[in-house]
Amino acid sequence: MKLLILAANGQIARIVEQRVLTEDAFKDVQLTLGLRNSQRLAQLADNPRVRLVDVDLTSAKDVADAMVGQDIVFVAVVDHGSDNAMTKNVVSAARTNGTRVIATNILGIYNEVPGEFGRWNLEMVKSGLQAAVAADELLANSGLDFTTLRLPWLNDRDDVKYTITSRDEPFVGVSGSRQSVADVVLRIVADPTFAINDSIGLADPDTEDLARPVY
Repeated sequence: MKLLILAANGQIARIVEQRVLTEDAFKDVQLTLGLRNSQRLAQLADNPRVRLVDVDLTSAKDVADAMVGQDIVFVAVVDHGSDNAMTKNVVSAARTNGTRVIATNILGIYNEVPGEFGRWNLEMVKSGLQAAVAADELLANSGLDFTTLRLPWLNDRDDVKYTITSRDEPFVGVSGSRQSVADVVLRIVADPTFAINDSIGLADPDTEDLARPVY
């Protein structure tokens, strides 16, 4: 399998990369890592399973070139651009190559976060909400095999613990670990039918009913 990770120097992306390169379950996965300055991951340059490429996500050519021959692309950054150029470029390139898409987004894009935390979250994300909603709609209407990951407020706790909800269910929890998000990405890499054509929320169930994030 060939896995392209865009925004490959992000924290979640680097957890995914480390697990792919060290766990036997992913020994047949070849990584293409796209980021603005590929030298930031120079320590991986000599790994025979890794290809580093300079990718500006707002450049249609960069994204199209990186996507050639890829089975899955993980977009490890949320599209907050007013013109959604990143998502449009990913959709166009994925259509050309038949690539399955995993895209990150924010919680609250369906007004699915209940209670006091939901009200607080909306206040915190409202400046980027329109772009996030538009990015989600572009992907959902693309005709591609995709999964949107609606992320909780993230922490660096060293655990994997999460509950998954669909787009039609209330979001459960307020926070979750980056390790947990990476685990969901890798579940899809291991089984590309998992959560296919769905927008899923994930968070630590122990944070359910809290009013503020847990760090």
